[in-house]
Amino acid sequence: AWTAAGLVAVQFDELAMALRALTEHRDDLVKMRTQTVNRLHVLLAHLLPGGADLGLIADEAAGLLRRVRQRDVLGVTRRRLAVELVGEVRRLDGRIAATGEQIITSVRESATRLTELFGIGGMLAGKILARVGSIRRFASAAALASYSGTAPIAVSSGDVVRHRLSRAGDRQLNYALHVMAITQIRHDTPGRAYYRRKRAAGKSHKEALRCLKRRLSDVVYRRLVRDALAAGPGGHPGATLQSSAAGSTPTADSSDKSLPGPTTTQPTTEGK
Repeated sequence: AWTAAGLVAVQFDELAMALRALTEHRDDLVKMRTQTVNRLHVLLAHLLPGGADLGLIADEAAGLLRRVRQRDVLGVTRRRLAVELVGEVRRLDGRIAATGEQIITSVRESATRLTELFGIGGMLAGKILARVGSIRRFASAAALASYSGTAPIAVSSGDVVRHRLSRAGDRQLNYALHVMAITQIRHDTPGRAYYRRKRAAGKSHKEALRCLKRRLSDVVYRRLVRDALAAGPGGHPGATLQSSAAGSTPTADSSDKSLPGPTTTQPTTEGK
């Protein structure tokens, strides 16, 4: 490693580290809320005929509990515990919202234009910036695709050429690209047109989705490179950015070619 040429020096990206801390903290809070709501559902199933709907929110649960009148010790205990869980859900909702606002504020202060891409809101942009860090770490779009697990893995046999989803790479970054791909498929975008072409060519839903995610990885890479170039010396400088801005992509199969231009209209909401 000491004598190898072309290695990128490790850099401490304070913004990326701060965003990673915030996004991971928010993910933990969301998991805690899900667990709390699940426990609340169990208690409501004992207190109310038919329980409660799956998409339960704190105000709805409180309204249901106001109609519960228990006299036995077990019923009174269950109702008291349910009231406490409703309060816990409210507190978690407040913390999740506050953390989300911090993430969106950090994304705005970063001056990134990721949110101009269709399917990426403030939350998703924060996750991408947090997981990617400095784009200078990646010599090409192919390197980012490999890091995110969107690069295809060849599973060809004889004359049959096939690729499958990669289970390697950063799963959080892969998830962000997955959400972006699903959002584009659900709306009238070039991503949906590309997905439909792949389906018409005989690929399954998973195969077509994998191809789209690989293309969108290139779109995100190009946007991050442009952001770094626009930031100038104060951002992420480096000669490799100039060459990789229009760099080549893998040639494993046709799904690895660059996507012709990102959709920049109708951005999704900040909560994506």
